[in-house]
Amino acid sequence: MKKIGTRDEAAARRAALRDRLGAEKLQAILVTSTVNVRYLTGFTGSNSLLLLTADEERLFTDPRYTTQSAEEASCEITIVKKGPLLGEAIARIKKAKIRKLGFEKSHISYESHAKLTEELPASVKLTPLDGWVEEARLVKSASEIERIQESVVTNSLAFDRALRRVRPKMTESELAAELDYQQRKLGAEGTAFATIVASGAHSALPHAHPRHEAIGLNRLLLVDMGAQQRGYMSDMTRTVVVGKASRRMRQLYSAVLEAQLAAIDAVRPGVLCAEVDRRARITLRRHGLDKQFIHSTGHGLGLEIHEPPRLGRTEVRTLTPGMVITIEPGVYLPGEGGIRIEDTVLVTETGCDVLTPTPKDLLVI
Repeated sequence: MKKIGTRDEAAARRAALRDRLGAEKLQAILVTSTVNVRYLTGFTGSNSLLLLTADEERLFTDPRYTTQSAEEASCEITIVKKGPLLGEAIARIKKAKIRKLGFEKSHISYESHAKLTEELPASVKLTPLDGWVEEARLVKSASEIERIQESVVTNSLAFDRALRRVRPKMTESELAAELDYQQRKLGAEGTAFATIVASGAHSALPHAHPRHEAIGLNRLLLVDMGAQQRGYMSDMTRTVVVGKASRRMRQLYSAVLEAQLAAIDAVRPGVLCAEVDRRARITLRRHGLDKQFIHSTGHGLGLEIHEPPRLGRTEVRTLTPGMVITIEPGVYLPGEGGIRIEDTVLVTETGCDVLTPTPKDLLVI
């Protein structure tokens, strides 16, 4: 199995993008998203541009990455020793006599676009491109799925280890730090996003920030966490109870779990993303909780924690084998608390595989 970021796999991706250039009658594309540069070259540095033409594949970076770029990327490399990378890229565009240049409209600043307009000849037509590389990233290769699975396992193990240390007097911030520490200890490069830990009424905030306040007793405790490992992300939410779970807590939890399982059951090739979202909402409506579900049912992930597709009410994209998504319905009751259950899920040829190994029965600690 080829490993993600290997020269052969990155080269194949660049070749596919160059073929699309020809089909769209463009002579070149300037890739300015560092994530997309990584996908196309394997280069993991924080400062990069990629210029693809019919005759050239050139990565631009700065002297900090001279050795690293040579080790990671198989295309031509220009080390820009003075000034911004874009200036050197413009010089190459002029030298190649490019007349039709595509650029990533969602990944270029106003200042950079102005520089292209001002410094390139008036004869150069700048064409905004919408999500070309992101479309390629939608369906993961076998080696990408392998990396996501590694990240998922690391994330779940970190959760298990950290949960053993939970005590009522422990603060949300202390638990968040423990979760992050355990991820690093297990081999993660870092977190996929800022870890969410929220107890009691604070858990009614879907993206709550951990506080320096005690978790407390007989409260809901919501943990949303993800690891970044070998460049790829994972995402999981679990809601537990510290102390004793009330009947109300158990009823709410059961409703959310039912909605999450209904949404997972809908995941298969050819199904609209909106349909997966609808299944979760229909289930919560039966429990009188649909109005307390205030976000989409899920999202794609990979090199970034939020990637297409979005599993929301109006998303008309269909699921395809190889997509990796989250399924994460939740209900949020101000002054009372919130419950969310989230897994990372792979769309397969016949349905889906839930990659997250952490159990989903209500855990009382």
